Amino acid sequence: MFWYGHDVSGWGWFAMSAGMILFWALFITLAVLLFRALNQPHEHTHTPAAAAPEDILRERLARGEIDEEEYRRRSTALRGGPVTKI
Repeated sequence: MFWYGHDVSGWGWFAMSAGMILFWALFITLAVLLFRALNQPHEHTHTPAAAAPEDILRERLARGEIDEEEYRRRSTALRGGPVTKI
């Protein structure tokens, strides 16, 4: 390495040492970041819960799709009560 009698000065040793420290610090940092990225649990997208049948029935009444009599009859049927036809 020291052909023709060239010698590495103090600054050369410092630059090589600092370069080696920076190299290993970068290498270890990348390894830790990669390990953390691969080890993270996958986030699941939250799916909204299905609306309860009574909520759907209330919404249909509010939109005017069914009348009050139909609402009461279906609501009673959902609760498991006797269904009366008028």
